[in-house]
Amino acid sequence: MVKMECETSDKTVKLLPCLMLDVGERMLVAGAEVSRIEDMLQRLGHAYGILHTNVFVITSSISVTLELADGQLVTHARRINRHTGNNLESRERIGRLIKQVCEGNLSMEQLWSELAELDKVKENPFEYPGSMLGAAGFTVFFGGNIKDAIVSAAFGIFICFFQKKLSVWCLNQVVFNLTISFLSGIGICLITQEIPGFAADKIMIGDIMLLIPGLTVTSAMRDMIVGDTISGLLRLIESIWWAGALACGFMAAIWLTGI
Repeated sequence: MVKMECETSDKTVKLLPCLMLDVGERMLVAGAEVSRIEDMLQRLGHAYGILHTNVFVITSSISVTLELADGQLVTHARRINRHTGNNLESRERIGRLIKQVCEGNLSMEQLWSELAELDKVKENPFEYPGSMLGAAGFTVFFGGNIKDAIVSAAFGIFICFFQKKLSVWCLNQVVFNLTISFLSGIGICLITQEIPGFAADKIMIGDIMLLIPGLTVTSAMRDMIVGDTISGLLRLIESIWWAGALACGFMAAIWLTGI
């Protein structure tokens, strides 16, 4: 067991703000609510001997101020440029690590090492089958037939591939949504034009559901309900932009192909 020191050392004052920003960034990127991130960072500071910790988090920035026993204030801030998602596994693992820190079972070096493990990309074998089933299922739900569902599932694989490979090269989620919806729309329109018997609108509906920012809207409403109005509004505006980009991409594809 690691025994936490009562007195805050110079090493702790130097390293802890960066560690807290690393934890906060990972939680924010994983889609955690703002109030939860602020609470966890405050607990982290207290566990490592900080008298009082002030944390301010929005969707694009994290600011941490440590108030030491001698009255000194140490402030660090970080701009968050990474795209946020909804990684429940990552949030749960970080929560367990913070719990271990609060129980005195994890040093700062050990916590940093555990955070580095979270950054290692692990392939999920269910991503492609999940995209296929999701696209096909929504196509059938909205009135498509089995043939439409098969085509929709094929484009679900295409969308999943680009989500994993192309998203890191796009400036932001708006550009990515516009690009992937346009490419998917072009492909769907060309197939339905060349091969009769397919419903382009049903196939598009099935595939667009894979890109709709529904969880982001839910997170926005959640933040506003608990009082984090700024973060909630920022997430809501982002969701509207993402949805608008999806609509523009598919409409451009329909216009170019003349369906």
